[in-house]
Amino acid sequence: MNNLIIDAANDKIFFKIIADKKSYTSEIVNNRENFDKLTLLIVKFLENNHLNINKINNIFVNQGPGKFSGIRASLATAKALSFVNKIDLYGFNSDQIINKNYTKVIDLFNKGLLNKNLIKPQY
Repeated sequence: MNNLIIDAANDKIFFKIIADKKSYTSEIVNNRENFDKLTLLIVKFLENNHLNINKINNIFVNQGPGKFSGIRASLATAKALSFVNKIDLYGFNSDQIINKNYTKVIDLFNKGLLNKNLIKPQY
């Protein structure tokens, strides 16, 4: 199963792919210029790691609390990617991630503690 995690609630935009026993990460400056091209950055990140958006099973997005603009941009992008590509979308909270341990998101998902397609931004 291939999972894409998007977190733009902090100073960096963070992408992570967790695929079975492999994981790939990327961090980009969290600024307006990058918000405008967030979808392109995600596609490039996937291509750099030899994946296509069609190979992603789940998208997890940080719904806050955090930076207002980053949360809005990442939620809108994640929702669009999810809708167009028929990928399940899940939201997680900033306080559920400690020291950038994003495998915790997958643990929460596996325990059924994340709501599917129910995103509630927390600015």
